[in-house]
Amino acid sequence: LYQKVLNSGLRDDKLKMYLLSADLKGQSYDMGRMMAFAPGWLENQSIWMHMSYKYYLELIRGELFEELFFEMKGGGMLPYMDPDVYGRSLMECSSFLASSKFPDPETQGRGFSARLSGSTAEFLSIWKLMFIGPKPFFIDDNGDLKMQLVPALPEFFFRDDESGSDPTFDEDGNYVVSFKLFASITVTYHNPTGSNLFRVKPSKYIITMKDGKTEKIEGPEIPTKLAKKIRKIYGVSSIDVYF
Repeated sequence: LYQKVLNSGLRDDKLKMYLLSADLKGQSYDMGRMMAFAPGWLENQSIWMHMSYKYYLELIRGELFEELFFEMKGGGMLPYMDPDVYGRSLMECSSFLASSKFPDPETQGRGFSARLSGSTAEFLSIWKLMFIGPKPFFIDDNGDLKMQLVPALPEFFFRDDESGSDPTFDEDGNYVVSFKLFASITVTYHNPTGSNLFRVKPSKYIITMKDGKTEKIEGPEIPTKLAKKIRKIYGVSSIDVYF
């Protein structure tokens, strides 16, 4: 299905994004107001950002990781767009982008009507599935609460030769990426090879408490006592996750 959509009339090959509709030329005006707009504008072959993001969200839900990150890095998602073409901050979503079908080349790829709701909600869902995983807390067969962090992070988050940016390493030479869990707990992924982490289960966790004490857990799951503390954001300072 992904390959069919990729090769369909819904693909904007210039902007590497997806159109709201295919070519409407020759269609009846009974289709409604979309026929009133120039191609590439609003409801006629433009790019609705939040609808594109809904599609990307389904890619990661379907575990099409290579396809998602191909779309993302190709310019389909902020912040991998060209800001000079987009015409606004790459931190700001738009309601729609004029597509390459629009008659004015200077307008193609520009974002119009700042709209932070739909796209932001979809992006946060994508972010959660990327950095945390689909089911961080779960009940095991014994009825006990457990926790696991099973990310879906691409290689270029750890090392990106194309961008020319320097990777970050820990003291053992592992590539690292960090984020904030519940806006409070620093989580750091330690990746020895810098390769894709696509639902790879951790080999161990080191949990540092706010009093300086550490807990080492071997295996992919965090046990009940610590899982409850993390869930309640109680006394936990950081989590180091090793693969």
